[in-house]
Amino acid sequence: MNSPFVYELRNPSTIEPNKKYPALFLMHGMGSNEQDLLSLTKGLEELFYIFSIRGPLPQPPGYAFFTIEGYGKPHREVFDQSIDQLTHFLDYTAQSYPIDQENVYLLGFSQGAIVSMTLGLSLGDRIKGIVALSGYIPRFVKEEYDIQSVENLSIFISHGQQDPVLPYQWGVESKEFFEKLGANVSFHSYPEGHTVSLQNYRDLREWITNELKNGGIGNGK
Repeated sequence: MNSPFVYELRNPSTIEPNKKYPALFLMHGMGSNEQDLLSLTKGLEELFYIFSIRGPLPQPPGYAFFTIEGYGKPHREVFDQSIDQLTHFLDYTAQSYPIDQENVYLLGFSQGAIVSMTLGLSLGDRIKGIVALSGYIPRFVKEEYDIQSVENLSIFISHGQQDPVLPYQWGVESKEFFEKLGANVSFHSYPEGHTVSLQNYRDLREWITNELKNGGIGNGK
């Protein structure tokens, strides 16, 4: 089985035979690339297999996971194809690397957060935890996707209160949507724009570390 994406891999320096490792999949924002989010996870490669994925669509100066029809409205056909490809990529890594399938995490910024949350909704128990930075859930995903149970999902959602690209309220709505479905939601807001602040970085690192230490059971803070 071949990979449907170009990706960067980070993994523990010593791989123990017959041991399975948690996996963390990184998905960047529009116009960026697979190098962009690796700095957020530096050091975590001793705990995780980290796959940083390049979006499949050229979007100078980088790449994208989908194109946009209108404000907050992805092109449905392109978006659906990207979600399908990402699902196949999870299958590919499961077959190709020693991954603990009960500890699969997603981390995305902007477009990456959008596809991460969508994957969580469509794959249900296949995903243990999500870090969604400055994203939203498309309306057609909420209304038309076959949404699986997320009662065992832990999700860290953060959004800048001054975000000029994707409104802060969209982050709040994502929080409320996952809470309504019974997910374990940790919501964080910051007096920032469309970016990851230092405090946001510290908070998400603490959340990921606690998730792994607690066996994937979030603290709900």
